[in-house]
Amino acid sequence: MKIGLFFGSFNPIHLGHLIIAETIYDRTDLDEVWFVVSPQNPLKKRKSLVHEFDRLRMVELAIEDNFHFRASDVEFHMPRPSYTIDTLTYLSDQYPQHEFSIFLGSDNLKQFKKWKNYEQILEHYQVYVYPRPGEKVDFSHPSVKEVDAPLLDISATFIREAIQQERSVRYLLPDAVVDYIRDKKLYF
Repeated sequence: MKIGLFFGSFNPIHLGHLIIAETIYDRTDLDEVWFVVSPQNPLKKRKSLVHEFDRLRMVELAIEDNFHFRASDVEFHMPRPSYTIDTLTYLSDQYPQHEFSIFLGSDNLKQFKKWKNYEQILEHYQVYVYPRPGEKVDFSHPSVKEVDAPLLDISATFIREAIQQERSVRYLLPDAVVDYIRDKKLYF
């Protein structure tokens, strides 16, 4: 099977993530999309992250009705911080029958050459790039494929701030995720 890996902190997962994942799934030859919840991104500060198990549960709730999406906690069991190449290598070893690729926003493509062993990623894996507001894809490589996807500017930071201010997040998050955040009193 061809598996697209969508890495992220998903703090929280929102409709923008789901729209991008569905669009890339629909416009490529992927069989499944795995949402890889990253406990600690080496390029981001940890202070605003809710517990990784809460973020994983929110992903599970958000995708429960989509048979070609899966939530993955693979990085929970790996050294931290998480590096994409290490996760790709681990998954390729564990699932040699699968072919893995990754999703990347055009905004993150600018930092791609700062990633650990980015050359190995390009050598062994397909990289699907989706558009982000104000960012052009300025990276040419046979392994990098731009995917025509909606230009979305939904930010988890905006959502967390809205929750803290007790403002509506309706239509930004799946209802099950909103209920979970309220029940667990996350981001308040």
